[in-house]
Amino acid sequence: MTMSTTSGDKAVVLLSGGLDSATVLAIARAQGFEVFALSVAYGQRHDAELAAAARMAAAFGVRRHQRVSVNLDAFGGSALTDHAIAVPEAPSAGIPVTYVPARNTLFLSLALGWAEVIGARDIFIGVNAVDYSGYPDCRPAFIEAFERLAMVATKAGVEGARLRIHAPLLYMSKAEIIREGVRLGVDYSLTVSCYQADADGRACGRCDACRLRREGFKAAGLADPTRYVMTR
Repeated sequence: MTMSTTSGDKAVVLLSGGLDSATVLAIARAQGFEVFALSVAYGQRHDAELAAAARMAAAFGVRRHQRVSVNLDAFGGSALTDHAIAVPEAPSAGIPVTYVPARNTLFLSLALGWAEVIGARDIFIGVNAVDYSGYPDCRPAFIEAFERLAMVATKAGVEGARLRIHAPLLYMSKAEIIREGVRLGVDYSLTVSCYQADADGRACGRCDACRLRREGFKAAGLADPTRYVMTR
């Protein structure tokens, strides 16, 4: 989770197309990194967020935007990959059904592999442990453990390179994230956070992701630029 200020270094940024990852992209660019953005088509309910990721990559002029496909819908087990499981429209106790098993472990592993190929020593991910849905792979302990893993699981790490997993949003509220993104020039109207957005990227306004996003803009004292399917 170390922050770097070395200008011109390469970094892989996991870019989902949502509010948090867009902010992380802006942070990495502001720190002077040469950004290689990675988006994953994992069998999620819609492609709207991937289209949003492409928009954000273009807006921030990343060096390269790579999209890879791993079909986690073959396993199911999550409302985000199994259409037989309904996306909840109210907060639930415990870990919600929108949790995708091992998703961030997979994403970071893909980012780590690409980082080795291009000679990057820094990986950025937009996990948050304050205003979030309670996913286990968004906690500080997970990020710290994966960084340790990277040091022993890669040629670069074994040969003495310092591999760093940056999670700059980890302890920020959603309002703080939004304010930082606005300061760095993020156009949040280009992003899609909704778990069940339509083909045009319009949000449902009812799922947990929509709730957290809407409350974040309200707490930040900023207008919510989200396009909704219907009036809430």
